[in-house]
Order: sequence, then structure tokens, then C-alpha cells
Amino acid sequence: MRVMVLMKASEDSEAGVMPSTELLTEMGRYNEELVKAGVMLAGEGLHPSSKGARVRFSAGERTVIDGPFTETKELIAGFWLWQVKSMDEAIEWVKRIPNPDEEEHEVEVRRVFEADDFGEAFTPELREQEERLRAETATDA
Repeated sequence: MRVMVLMKASEDSEAGVMPSTELLTEMGRYNEELVKAGVMLAGEGLHPSSKGARVRFSAGERTVIDGPFTETKELIAGFWLWQVKSMDEAIEWVKRIPNPDEEEHEVEVRRVFEADDFGEAFTPELREQEERLRAETATDA
């Protein structure tokens, strides 16, 4: 099973405060551990929402909203994409995320949809298209 692990934004991350050398070092070790365990597929930090935009879809209209966004509890500061055996395994890995300053953070873990989750709606043609696109994406990376 694949899971997306979402690091919620904090006031500091939204203000563009860069992590300390200590945290970067510990996160580097942690990411190395994830890679060696065959868990980590991808992971990145994100710039503050002030450097981003949202596009709102409503009744055929597309409205661009420039950051920053005020609902900081709903913002994401970074993510990982992991391959794990179970949600319990993912949670155990999350519990090990470094937090040297003992600051309050929230991390969300959610399953990524797999083709089989869509049942019969995911036709053989759609499955073939998905596999082709994934192969093309992997080649381009």
C-alpha cells in the first residue's frame, strides 16, 4: 500500500523560516533510513503559501487566488510518498519523524488510491493507460 504523509504547515514554515541545521541533519538521517528500508518513494518540502496559488472551480468558472492563505491549519509544508505494508507500519514510521525542538506539529497519513480500489469502473483500457503514463513519468524523471 502507498501512503501520503503530509506535514502540516506552522507559523514558522509559512513565514519562510528555514529549518535549523540540526533538524536538516536529523531529517537527512531519517530519510536515509526510509530509503534503506524501501519505504520512501518521494518526499519534498514546500515553499510557503505566499509563493503559491489556488484555483477555485465553481459553476464553470476558474478563479485564481494568490497566496498567502489564511487557514494555516489546512496548509501543507511538505510531504512523503511511502510504500508500506499497512497503515500501522506507516504510523510507526511517522512516530519516528525527528522533532529536535519538541515543537507542536501535526502529520497526516492517508492511503493513496490504487487501481484495484476503483473496482469495475477501472476498465482494462483505463488500467493500460495508467500503466503507460506511469512508465512514461518514470522514464522522464
